[in-house]
Amino acid sequence: MSKNENSVRHRAPFDLGAFSLRAYVWLVVLFIMVPTLIIVPMSFSPADFLEFPPSGFTLHWYQEFFGDPQWQKAALLSLQVAALTMVCSVVIGTMVSYAIVRGTERFRSATQLMVIGPVIAPHIAVAVACYLFYQRLGVVGSLAGFVAAHTVLALPFVVFTVSAALSRVDPDLESAAMSCGASRARAFFHVTLPLIVPGLLSGALFAFIISFDEPVVSFFVSSVRQRTLPRRMFEDIEQNLTPVIPAIATLLTLLSIAVLIAVALLRVLERRRRAE
Repeated sequence: MSKNENSVRHRAPFDLGAFSLRAYVWLVVLFIMVPTLIIVPMSFSPADFLEFPPSGFTLHWYQEFFGDPQWQKAALLSLQVAALTMVCSVVIGTMVSYAIVRGTERFRSATQLMVIGPVIAPHIAVAVACYLFYQRLGVVGSLAGFVAAHTVLALPFVVFTVSAALSRVDPDLESAAMSCGASRARAFFHVTLPLIVPGLLSGALFAFIISFDEPVVSFFVSSVRQRTLPRRMFEDIEQNLTPVIPAIATLLTLLSIAVLIAVALLRVLERRRRAE
């Protein structure tokens, strides 16, 4: 038997199902990515209106964003809310993750259901509920209201990330520390916490970007004077649509990509640390 006949016989048959699945996945990816690929060049257009392809190149719209006090105020509020949401989500999410992974089986399912509730429920339903509740309390448009609502939305992602990191830590390490005289809290902070730092940082980055990019809930819980960057963008789209919106969208896209790269690097470092 010749070599060519042997290679033809051992050649894998064409799998139509696998090819169709790959083609479908790539079409979905293109459908998601094409708007972003169009928005980026539109942000450099010299025209006062949206045009594609752009007739030239300018950084005027980025300068307008960074130089406009109203945009600066909205961006600063979004940064404050995102930073506080990140801290609150990590603290609460770590405690919840510890209860889920190290706690008893009795309340584990109920705790997990409460945590993933905001992910299952539509954001518009969460937004309306927050607005009606905040209206009674008189905290619509307050910084605390923003942080509380965003923490509810970001908490599941922190719990998923920290729980995954915590499940890889041997519980006998804490038991050994407590057998040497350490309290449970001290064993956690001195033994377990340093081992789950990459997971904590990944969850913190996810919480930050989720809060910073949140448009629906922010629109309902904000006020006329206190507006986050996503709400300010929606209002500008309705009243004065200019290429400054694609410029901001490009910056937000770059921020999201930076967060994803940071999370990927943290996971690589964690794998290397476990391998060592």
